[in-house]
Amino acid sequence: NNDSRSDDDHSLYDTKWNNYINSCIDNYLRSQICIDSYILTDSDNYSESYIYSSICSENEISRLRISTNGNDLTIRESSNDPRESSNDLDVTEKYRHLWIQCEICYGLNYKKFFKSRLNICEQCGYHLKMTSSDRIELSIDPGTWNPMDEDMVSLDPIEFHSEEEPYKDRIDSYQRKTGLTEAVQTGTGQLNGIPVAIGVMDFQFMGGSMGSVVGEKITRLIEYAAKRSLPLILVCASGGARMQEGSLSLMQMAKISPVLPSPQSEN
Repeated sequence: NNDSRSDDDHSLYDTKWNNYINSCIDNYLRSQICIDSYILTDSDNYSESYIYSSICSENEISRLRISTNGNDLTIRESSNDPRESSNDLDVTEKYRHLWIQCEICYGLNYKKFFKSRLNICEQCGYHLKMTSSDRIELSIDPGTWNPMDEDMVSLDPIEFHSEEEPYKDRIDSYQRKTGLTEAVQTGTGQLNGIPVAIGVMDFQFMGGSMGSVVGEKITRLIEYAAKRSLPLILVCASGGARMQEGSLSLMQMAKISPVLPSPQSEN
């Protein structure tokens, strides 16, 4: 009986100690959410309690788990239970529209003001990657973007075989992931009221690699700019020629190079 009471007391002590540690962790997470006064006074009326509840819900966000081993306490970041890992991923996806996490310091950047800071982490000053759509939005006057050749998509001209994933399936996967049809966006718009032709590559689409479609879209953009005497802007973010199209991708530079001086000669 004495041993039984001792075990009960020990269990009660562990429970109280765990509750105390969890309370400390919760207070720490709250203290890490620093909200500037201009956010609190924003027209959208975002309050600290709303933002906290969005990312630090008691039943959702906490990844810290407390385990006891005698009198020792071990804090680990995640559980081995695949169901809990799945829940963590669901929570991350659920609140991605509110926050962007820095890949260097892992600090949270409020998405509403992240673009106005040019994708620079507020915590460490690291320059995070920008998509082609972000660059277009940054460069072109609002409401003036007019895309070109959006219906052009890559096929499988040399029937490239891969044990990991067929080339056509990989293209489809990146199209769903990025919302783009290829690794470059081309079109026209206005820059401070001046009409321009602009092409922006996107590294998130197969490393911005250049295949037949990328080369053709850039060539058509250059010819369009030369014909209408428009300034030409090209933003390059490429990992090189696309190996899945073999020598056809290598031929794209030979196709682009002869037409590239055309805008200069026309102007």
